[in-house]
Amino acid sequence: MKSFDKRSSDSQPLKVVIDRFLKAFSLESKMLEMDIIAAWPELMGSAVAFRTKNIKIENKILYLEITSSVMRAELLNGKGIIISRLNEKAGKELINDVWFG
Repeated sequence: MKSFDKRSSDSQPLKVVIDRFLKAFSLESKMLEMDIIAAWPELMGSAVAFRTKNIKIENKILYLEITSSVMRAELLNGKGIIISRLNEKAGKELINDVWFG
C-alpha cells in the first residue's frame, strides 16, 4: 500500500497542472480578462469603480458602462493610460482599445 504523505516521481505542483489545463483548453486569456475585471477598482481607484456599471472584454476591446458623463469624458481622455495599466497588470497585450457606453 502506498503512503499518501510522499510524492510520487510524476507528481507536479498544482499551479503547473492548472496552467497546463488552462493552456490546453485556451482559457489563459479568459482567466486574465477575469483578473483584470476583478482588479478594476484597484487599478483605477474607488471613484471610477463606483461609477462603473458594467465591464466586459471582447476581442481585445474593453467595454465600460460609466454612469457619470463627466467621468466618462475624463476616462476617454486617458484611454491610453487605461490600456497600458491593464496590459501591465495582465503581463501581455490583452487590451488594445476601450469603448465607453
